Amino acid sequence: MKPKFLFQVGLICVLALVLSCLMMLSSQAQSTGIQQAEIPRAVDTISKARKVELIRLVRQDCGSCHGLSLKGGLGPALLPDTLRALPADSLLTVILQGRPGTAMPPWKRFLNEEEARWIVAQLQKGFPHEEP
Repeated sequence: MKPKFLFQVGLICVLALVLSCLMMLSSQAQSTGIQQAEIPRAVDTISKARKVELIRLVRQDCGSCHGLSLKGGLGPALLPDTLRALPADSLLTVILQGRPGTAMPPWKRFLNEEEARWIVAQLQKGFPHEEP
């Protein structure tokens, strides 16, 4: 087998393991009655034009690894059913900081925290296909 193929298979396994651990921790928190903190709702200061750019960024750039329909690929699926149980703050951190040692890059050069929070909220409820 080719080393590149083995690396990709290994990376997918690591990402699946991380996602499984996050989901397990979330289900344990729910079963013990611990409430997950939701992302605080701030005044929405993101312009409509910027939201259109963010939708394109997620659909195209994130979609290159997570699948153009966000159903998974090299990276895990970014669908509401997959993300609903995960803490929003953890998703925010992954978007802004990336995952060192994996293919998930940090996006903090391209997004501010408010924009990343907007993306998390949209992903958890079902990411739009067109402009908001």
